[in-house]
Amino acid sequence: MTDAYAVQGIPVADLADRFGTPLYVYDAEVLAETYTALRRRLHPAVDVFYSAKANPNVSVCAVMRSLGAGLEVSSLAELATARWAGAQPSDVIFLGPGKSEEELRACLEYGIAAVVCESLDELAALDRISRPGTRALLRVNPAFSTKGARLSMGGKPRQFGIDHELLLRSGAALRALRNVRVIGIHAYMGTRILDPDGIVQNTAGILAAARELSAELGFPLETVDIGGGLGIAYFENEKDLDLDQLTEGVNAVVAEFAAEHPGCRVIMELGRYLAGRCGTYVVRARYVKQSKGEWFVVTDGGMNHHMAAVGVGSFVKRNFPIRSIDHHDALADRRYTVTGPLCTPDDVLGRKVALPEVRPGDLIGVERSGAYGPTSSPVLFLSHGYPAEVLVSRATAHLVRHRDTVEDLLGRQILVDPPTTAAGGPETGTAETAPQ
Repeated sequence: MTDAYAVQGIPVADLADRFGTPLYVYDAEVLAETYTALRRRLHPAVDVFYSAKANPNVSVCAVMRSLGAGLEVSSLAELATARWAGAQPSDVIFLGPGKSEEELRACLEYGIAAVVCESLDELAALDRISRPGTRALLRVNPAFSTKGARLSMGGKPRQFGIDHELLLRSGAALRALRNVRVIGIHAYMGTRILDPDGIVQNTAGILAAARELSAELGFPLETVDIGGGLGIAYFENEKDLDLDQLTEGVNAVVAEFAAEHPGCRVIMELGRYLAGRCGTYVVRARYVKQSKGEWFVVTDGGMNHHMAAVGVGSFVKRNFPIRSIDHHDALADRRYTVTGPLCTPDDVLGRKVALPEVRPGDLIGVERSGAYGPTSSPVLFLSHGYPAEVLVSRATAHLVRHRDTVEDLLGRQILVDPPTTAAGGPETGTAETAPQ
């Protein structure tokens, strides 16, 4: 954000008045600054791919694509989003542990850079439906454990990828392929890593695994996806990554690998790191109340739109950065628990947050909310639906997703009349669509 409570000079309060709340606001300038700062420091052999799962809004994906990022997708809808956003097939990879045949066929039809196969059975299934020359990466579950990840996704028993040890014994399966050409490996060790040394060590370990598997199994190294897992600081006592320190270490490891394998495409895939800082979740206070000596602000949005901020499943509840939008110059001298409107005690955006005095109608912003917002939240809980999303680009606000209406929520349902069960009579019923 160019200002704490304005985006490219547009007051967030004006956006809330124009588009209503709850509301996600994304700053295209922050997206560009984040990508460019990393891109200009990274070794030229490394291609940056945006993980659409972090924020699959097509306009966000289009911004990332315009900056030069490839797209990593994991569903039919994300693949269609990549195409809609203007991604060329050569800049799309598809991964996920449970791909359907429909998804595999869609990848083949579009001719993407590679399908990332996460089991030997999936590799065989892809081979059966492919034409000669189909490109695949093997997702490897490495033998080493990740360092510094808040959520580990490799190095231990996981549904993701093929164990390194198993792959070393899988030469016969690879030689049996008739249509698929294995061109490299993919590994993703973990997410939200804030330790540069951990990322460097993970990168070195993945590149070493690529060398070993290529030599043992006889496939070329045309592409190696080193994952990423770069984190951003959300909570107290966390610091953002030192980009210079990070890239100095990663570049040294990549330079050595690139010298051995000139022309090999190295992919770093990033979602949260690229999109997280660009977004603010804006809610409006409906009621302010006391309960047993504690102050509560009940807002119009919560866990249904922002499960990450609520932290359901976390061992300790920690608050995202939460700010008053209307009174940001005032002293934050009160403590409030900020909740949403849902009928569950889990619906807490922030606990005992320091804010200026809050009144009904005030706006509150949950910052660093550009990644893993509504699409990783139970948006249909209590049938509130999806919030509006706005992208500010070149000092102009664009509505990039409409808020769900009641008609949207009910329109795909079908009412079946309760059956008539009078004594001796047959059960009957008719189907009816939702009222318009």
